[in-house]
Amino acid sequence: MIRAAQPADAAALAALWNPWIRDTAVTFNAAEKTEADLRAMIAARNCFLVYINNGLQGFATYDQFRGGTGYATCMEHTVILAPTARGMGAGRALMAAVEDHAQAAGAHQMIAGVSGENPEGRRFHTALGYHEIAIIRDAGFKFGRFMDLVLMQKFLA
Repeated sequence: MIRAAQPADAAALAALWNPWIRDTAVTFNAAEKTEADLRAMIAARNCFLVYINNGLQGFATYDQFRGGTGYATCMEHTVILAPTARGMGAGRALMAAVEDHAQAAGAHQMIAGVSGENPEGRRFHTALGYHEIAIIRDAGFKFGRFMDLVLMQKFLA
């Protein structure tokens, strides 16, 4: 089941997201999310969805790609799944829901920023119709090394 995230989901969201932050290069951010961070994010975003199947197993959210009115129709998303939810259709379902929401809200396109060290993430987005549009060399720094950021794009209309 997919539903809107609620402030009460913050602890489960932190438990889901923080191992990806702490232990992998999927995200360049090294600062773990607190429950307060996540409650604030849920409140600030127009769309923050969770996937529930025997507990919270994933989430997807989006926001404007860059600030300013000129970017008002260009969005960037985040999608995170529990390892046990991968390969079960949860990611596809979350992305479809986020993309539908964004399109209904007037978004023209969705951007994925994927770590160059995340080939599974690149394959996932390619399977959903995203196309690689740029590689920003050494954009991120984590675990004592620089990493590339791969930008992928999908038009929603």
